[in-house]
Amino acid sequence: MTLQVMKFGGTSVGSIEKIQRVGSRIQKKKAAGYDVIVVVSAMGKTTDHLVDLAAGITVRPSKREMDMLLATGEQQTMALLAMYLINEGIEAVSMMGWQAGMVTEASHGNARIADIKRESIQKQLNLGKVVIVAGFQGVTEDFEITTLGRGGSDTSAVALAAAFKAELCEIYTDVEGVYTTDPRYVSKARKLAELSYDEMLEMANLGAGVLHPRSVENAKKYKVPLVVRSSFNDEPGTIIKEETSMETGLAVSGLAFEKEVTKITLLGLPNKIETLSNVFKVLAGAGVNVDIIIQNALDKETTSISFTIASTHLADALDVLKTNQPILSYSDLNIESNLAKVSIIGSGMVSNPGVAADMFEVMSNIDVKIKMVSTSEIKVSTVIPTSDLNKALEALHEAFHLDSPLVEPELSSKA
Repeated sequence: MTLQVMKFGGTSVGSIEKIQRVGSRIQKKKAAGYDVIVVVSAMGKTTDHLVDLAAGITVRPSKREMDMLLATGEQQTMALLAMYLINEGIEAVSMMGWQAGMVTEASHGNARIADIKRESIQKQLNLGKVVIVAGFQGVTEDFEITTLGRGGSDTSAVALAAAFKAELCEIYTDVEGVYTTDPRYVSKARKLAELSYDEMLEMANLGAGVLHPRSVENAKKYKVPLVVRSSFNDEPGTIIKEETSMETGLAVSGLAFEKEVTKITLLGLPNKIETLSNVFKVLAGAGVNVDIIIQNALDKETTSISFTIASTHLADALDVLKTNQPILSYSDLNIESNLAKVSIIGSGMVSNPGVAADMFEVMSNIDVKIKMVSTSEIKVSTVIPTSDLNKALEALHEAFHLDSPLVEPELSSKA
C-alpha cells in the first residue's frame, strides 16, 4: 500500500469531540487504501498547563525533568485517538517517541532528530494498523527522553514521512492553508494554492507561524511533499513542494512580519578586523540571536554596528554587552524598541529586478520610515516602527497584487 503521514496540531485535538473528528478523517484515509502514520500534538493548551505546573515548583526546573513532564502531553492524545479508532473497528496502536524509534541528539528541550529506527512502526504497518506517534519527542542512545522544541510535532511528521518514503505529509491545523499574509492583519489576505520549499522556509523564518522552519528544511532536504490544510473542513490546502507548477506572473508570493523587534547600536567601536567577531561572539555566548546587521565606518579609527534582536532578549543582550564593554571598547550604546520587521517573499523576485525599489517606494508613499534593510534572492526585509505595521502590510499587499484571486491548480486525490 501507499503510505501517507497525517499530523494534527493541538487545536485539532483540543477536545474529545475534536479527537473523534480527527478519527473520522483517519478512517476515510484508511478506507481509501492508504497505510497511515499519524503524528499528534498535546491537546489544546496542555503543554502550557504543564509548564505552569513546573513553574509552581521552581523558577528553574531541570531540563531533563521538563522533558519527562512535557512528553506526557502527547501521550494523552495518542492513547485517546487510538481508543476511538479501535472502538470504531479500525486496528490502531499508539507509540511514544522512544517506542517509535525516534532517536535524537542528547540535548534536552530542543533536540534534533539523529535517526529513525523503522522496525517497530513497520511491524505494526505490516499488520494493517494505523500507527499513532506522539510528536515533539524522542529518545537518546542512552534512553533519555527528549523534546524537539517549538514546532516539534511538525518536525516529527516530516522526519517520519522521509524515513518511510511517504508520498505525502499532511499538516492539519486550524487554518485552511498558508495565506499571503496573516488575515487578522490584512482582511484581503488570500490562501495560496502552492509554495516552493524556499518560499515557505523564508516565510516560516520571517514570522509566519503555520509551519516550523526545521520541518520545512527537512521536507526540502528529503523532497517530502507537504500539504497544509484545515482539520475542520475538506477544503483543499496549500501544497509545498520543490517547484510550483503554475506561473502566476507575480514576483511576490506573500508577506511575513515579526513584532517586538529591538535595534541596538554600538558606537565608537575600534575599526579593526576582529571587532565584528568579538561583538557577536559575546552575544552568541549569552544565547542572544541577532538578525539584521549594519556596520558603518565613522573614520579610520572608529566604527559603529547596529543590529536587531527579539525584544524578549533585550535584558540578556544589555547585560552581556555592558559586562564586556572594557573588552569590546565601545563608547556608547543606543536602544530603539517598538519596532517590527516586514518582509516580502517570492521566488519570482530572482527574475524581476526592481522589486526592492518598488517596496521602498510603497513605504515612502505611505510615510513609513525604514530603519534597516536585509535582502536575499527571494526576500526583502525592512525594519519599521510597530505603529506603522498595519498600514505597511495593507499597502504592500495591495501594491504587489496579493489580493488578486488566482485560479488554483487542482489538488490530486492523493492530497
